[in-house]
Amino acid sequence: MVHNPLVTVETADFSVTYILGLDDDVDTVEDIDAVIRASDGKRWSASFMTPRKIAEVMDRHSSTGECANGLYLQIPDLMIVREGGLDAMTRALVDLFGEYGMDTSVLPRLTDDVDD
Repeated sequence: MVHNPLVTVETADFSVTYILGLDDDVDTVEDIDAVIRASDGKRWSASFMTPRKIAEVMDRHSSTGECANGLYLQIPDLMIVREGGLDAMTRALVDLFGEYGMDTSVLPRLTDDVDD
């Protein structure tokens, strides 16, 4: 079976492309990166993690020595979601953009696409 690492979900105001790992399941994934694109070409990046996944990463860092032995976790575009799965993550984005609008800088902006 061929694994497609890119899954795009369309909403009324934007599309979001999730970048899946080989073992990720769209219904349960707890740690994933995404690119959000508004209809006018504006783009943002987001990294989603559940609290359980954050604890797992910090625990691993405590044994590898990263991030001052797991003292902190720094991810500029982090969105923490209570539950895993692309549906929950998409709902979080719909709410975020509904609250702040499509011109927000609450997530890091990526360079806009320009049609030439």
